[in-house]
Amino acid sequence: MKFLCVNAGSSSLKFQLFDMPEEKVLISGYIEKIGMEDSFWNTKINGQKIRGEKYLKNHNEAVEVLLNELLDNKAVNSLDEIKGVGHRVLHGGEKYADSVLITDDVIQDIKDLTKLGPLHHPGNLAGIEALREVLPKVPMVAVYDTAFHQTMPKENYIYPVPYEWYLKYGVRKYGFHGTSHKYITTVMKEKLERDDLNLIICHIGSGASISAIKNGKCFDTTMGLTPLDGLMMGTRCGAIDPSILEYVCKESGESISDITNSLNKKSGLLGVAGFSDSRDVENAAASGDERAILALNMYNNRIANYIAQYYIELEGNVDAIVFTAGVGENGIEARESILNQLAPLGIKVDKKANSLIASYKDKQEGIISSKDSKIPVWVVPTNEELMIVKDAYSIITKQ
Repeated sequence: MKFLCVNAGSSSLKFQLFDMPEEKVLISGYIEKIGMEDSFWNTKINGQKIRGEKYLKNHNEAVEVLLNELLDNKAVNSLDEIKGVGHRVLHGGEKYADSVLITDDVIQDIKDLTKLGPLHHPGNLAGIEALREVLPKVPMVAVYDTAFHQTMPKENYIYPVPYEWYLKYGVRKYGFHGTSHKYITTVMKEKLERDDLNLIICHIGSGASISAIKNGKCFDTTMGLTPLDGLMMGTRCGAIDPSILEYVCKESGESISDITNSLNKKSGLLGVAGFSDSRDVENAAASGDERAILALNMYNNRIANYIAQYYIELEGNVDAIVFTAGVGENGIEARESILNQLAPLGIKVDKKANSLIASYKDKQEGIISSKDSKIPVWVVPTNEELMIVKDAYSIITKQ
């Protein structure tokens, strides 16, 4: 059975077609700059990369490209072969603690929750509505970034602000990257052959979050009401003193929207070092750039601090620390620096083992801690697209 995974952003659309239940990727692609004159896409099939260029004025036209790529490259002979679609959706609020079959009511809920996901939901919705229009009989599933984190206890998701803000406006910690954290939790349960695991999962990429997993379920996570909270990221500031916003508004004359945009898109590594990609920051730091060195120290310190915090929250009972996502899977120096800061907890890195694991090396996963480390540390590649399709396949085939 062929199932499609779609991750639609404001101006982009990623897709993968899977043969299920074998979990085999048949074709994948990334359509970029939707709505701009220089729209383009890259498609990968059988190890071959194919590039296309054409002005795509909206997501409907991007979906046309997607379906044409499937047909032209013989990934499907007919669109009737597509038996289900899984869509990434940023925010499920408190209502959705799991993935769900998309109905008109679900779409209305996604629209209503746009106030909590204003940067992501318009693109998510556009992708869903465009595909529903051309594949009206194909069942589709919404897979929420926030769903996995809905098992957090109340003391970990309520903010110390007026309680009525939670009751009236839904102000609370929701957490994100849930599909990745769920995937890694599932993989680690298989590896360690236990369901009641305690883990600290570090999803470290351009966007970054850490979660504490207790008895196989999310107990705490770093992102909050929005993905802006928590760790310092590629362009996001992470946790800061909230009074900074009013102060800079008054000093600069900028609006709260302007400041929030800067915190989302002009801060983090980019704000401090001038580069949003950690590889560029590392290269600049290696050449002696003081701001790049500062940015890396700040970035790694934040990660180490949250790992230590979650170690305490889990009462020192941690079965594994797991690094995943772009930096987590490939940042050999970053991983070593972070783990060296955790030495007081009895965590010890094996420099050689760590140096041998990255997506561009022969070995992509494994243990990077020494044998006498108090907690084993793993590198495990995430696969959010597979998790989305697995959820979609499970829900649709059980109908």
